[in-house]
This record gives sequence, structure tokens and C-alpha cells, in this order.
Amino acid sequence: MDPDLPTVDAVVLTMNDRGPEMRAALASLQGQVGVRLRTVLVGNGCTPDWVPDGAVSVALETNLGIPQGRNVGAQALGGSPDAGEYLLFFDNDAVLPGPDTLVRLLAEFAAHPQAAYVQPRIVDPDSGVTLGRWVPRLRSSDAARAGTVTVMAEGIVLIRRSEFERAGEWPDFFMFHEGVDLAWRLWSRGRTGWYAAGVQVHHPATDPARHAPYYRLVARNRAWVALRRLPAPLVPVYLAVWTVLSTWRLRHSGQLMVWFRGMAEGLRGGYGKRDPMSWRTVVRLTLAGRPPIV
Repeated sequence: MDPDLPTVDAVVLTMNDRGPEMRAALASLQGQVGVRLRTVLVGNGCTPDWVPDGAVSVALETNLGIPQGRNVGAQALGGSPDAGEYLLFFDNDAVLPGPDTLVRLLAEFAAHPQAAYVQPRIVDPDSGVTLGRWVPRLRSSDAARAGTVTVMAEGIVLIRRSEFERAGEWPDFFMFHEGVDLAWRLWSRGRTGWYAAGVQVHHPATDPARHAPYYRLVARNRAWVALRRLPAPLVPVYLAVWTVLSTWRLRHSGQLMVWFRGMAEGLRGGYGKRDPMSWRTVVRLTLAGRPPIV
């Protein structure tokens, strides 16, 4: 393989519960052209029951959560001279629709050298719809508009390995909002993010609330993000904004008290080291279209 090709390490997690979907995901990865690609399959609380030729696998005895599972995968392919310059974190039910998808994503880094990460436009393959939560900006109605972004949809994102490692990898959040924490740390290092709306990746439009601990972890991790990363005066503002928004959104769900218990859990601690962003980063995020209170 051409040694001058860009190098990408792809990290895919499995719990052995998506056999056909994962085979399609990995086949789309292995079909990419114009890149040197290595793939690691991390069994999160299991031994992967199928590993494609050319991929490596890691078996974790217990489910460490999505962020920590991704970190294990990134570390498994790191620490050597042939470690990929870029890391692709890829859900095991996603599909790269064309063999040049990764090459097109990589080209966005050349066009936007300040970007530490590039996120494609995620599209449901059946409906053609891009969900609002997949568009990493406040105004998400126009999913086809590219631009600088301050957060990310964690399941399908390409990150410069050097920036990922210097920022401290994914936080130990188990699931939900880990992308906010990582993106803010990358911005704190003077970098940015880019939403490549012209590059599509397929992913089924599933409901995150299908996960039993969804409402609790969403609220807990909101508190953790604020306590870890925001200047002290902004912490109560951020939490107040999200309390109002969540109360309105969940008022008929029957889950509001679960959400409040999760918020209380987060406020009690467990968020790790406090390392707030500078006010300069607050200004940069605000000028980029999303002040770090929403």
C-alpha cells in the first residue's frame, strides 16, 4: 500500500447484538480507497463473536461505557510508528455509502487546517432525514449547511489523533454528552470543529431514549460537563438553561423526576478533575455561534 496515503485508525464498539448491521458497517470501512486504514473492534463487556480479516480486536470483561471503550480502541492502535494520523470513531450500525467517503472527509482537514475534528452529515438511509441532534449547531433545520461547529455527534466523527491525545481522550461519562466535553477541550487548545455537510454517512434514526439509563445519564452528564469545563459564573447559568429546556421537553414524558434525580447525582460529584475553559475560549465559542450555556 502506498506509504504516502493518509492513515486512519477506525474504532468500532460491539456488544455482539448487531450482527448484520456490524458486518455492513465494517464492510463499508474495509471498502474505502485512497487511505491506509486499520480497524479495531472493541468488545465492550464481551469477546467479539466475529472479527473481519485484517482487523484487530480487544475484549473487555465488563462494559466500560461507550467513551472508555473508544479510548481502549484508540490506545490499542496507538503508541507505534504506524499509528494512524487520524482516528475515526464509528458506530457499529453506520455505513460509509461510497468507497471515497473517508478521502472526502480527510480533504476537509486540508481545507480547514484549524479543525481538530470533522463530522460528516449523518443521514437515515431509509428516509433520507438528518435528525436535529445529529447537526452539531444550534440552528439545525438546514442540515445541508456546512460550517464551523463547537460540539459533535460522537458516534461518527474523524479526529486528528495528536489533538485527541493532547486533549485527554474521551471523558468517563459511560454515554451521552462526552462529545461536548471533548469538543470544548479541543477548542480550549485553540482548535475548532468542522461540519462537512457535503459528505454523508448512513445511520438509522434510532431513539437514544431506548437506553434504559438515558434520562438519568443525560442529566447527570450535563452537570458533569458544566462542573468540569465552565468558568464558575457560567455553571449555574448553563444548568438553569438546561433545566428549563428539559422541563419543557419532558413535561409529558413521565421521566421528569428521573431527569432531576440524574441532575442531583451529577451535582453531588463524581465528575473528576475540574479544568474550566478560559474566558477567551468562551468568547471564541460564542463568536462561532454557540455560547457555552446552551
